[in-house]
Amino acid sequence: MKLTHTKAVFVMIGVTMMWSIAGVVTRHLEQARSFEVTFWRSFFTVLSLLVILPFFQGRDVFSKIRHGGWALWLSGLCWSVMFTAFMVALTLTSVANTLVTMALGPFLTALIARVAIGHRIAPRTWAAIAIAGVGIAYMYGVQIEAGRFVGTMVALCVPIAGGINWTITQRANAQGQGVDLVPAVLVGGAISMLLTLPLAVPFQASSHDIGLLALLGVVQLAIPCSLAVVCARVLKAPEMSLLALLEVIFGILLAWIGAGEVPRPTVLTGGALVIGALVMNELVGWRQRA
Repeated sequence: MKLTHTKAVFVMIGVTMMWSIAGVVTRHLEQARSFEVTFWRSFFTVLSLLVILPFFQGRDVFSKIRHGGWALWLSGLCWSVMFTAFMVALTLTSVANTLVTMALGPFLTALIARVAIGHRIAPRTWAAIAIAGVGIAYMYGVQIEAGRFVGTMVALCVPIAGGINWTITQRANAQGQGVDLVPAVLVGGAISMLLTLPLAVPFQASSHDIGLLALLGVVQLAIPCSLAVVCARVLKAPEMSLLALLEVIFGILLAWIGAGEVPRPTVLTGGALVIGALVMNELVGWRQRA
């Protein structure tokens, strides 16, 4: 699939809209909870990717997975942490809390890459990290007082695993061991499914729940992740980062409109600092490079 720049932007906007449905769909589950939610979403993600991957990359994609090396399997492990932590966090805290915490991804990635592979962090990024840190500290501090801290800490595992994943991928590419991210998503889904299966038993999900979780596995994860990789071949990293922020906005709005989950003022304030810092960092960097 080859996209022009304009088409890639619109496809990426569609991707963020698909990503953003997780929160509102989760709020309409009847009986499925916690690890069972993760298991079924991962299960349907794996099934759909087994169809999507050969369509995008041909049947030799499965041979690539078998011979992908340590980097692909470590990337898959990171994906499994992201899948599991994201869904568990949604069952423990608000959609807004989860999405704002995930928006820390670019900053945590920069810090992890600085420590692990010596990537230089620009002064503007240090300033943005400091501003985002203030926003998250404010949001977390209020949650500690209110006893709602656990869910946000689980959500924090998502950007941490994402930063490690990106660093592993960059290091492997530098060593000539290219990592194809879409097969790594399949590996991650399979690991998440297998790890959460014992914790999901006995199953309590109704047929209504399984239908919604199938929707998440296919429409919210498998399809948009595949399309995002295609978009990343056309769009620059700052563009991807800025467009990905739409997931936070769409997700909070959908949960508000579709499930009546009104975001708390503390989350909006902390989130504004995090998202504002990221936008500032990416726009300044984009302008300097131009």
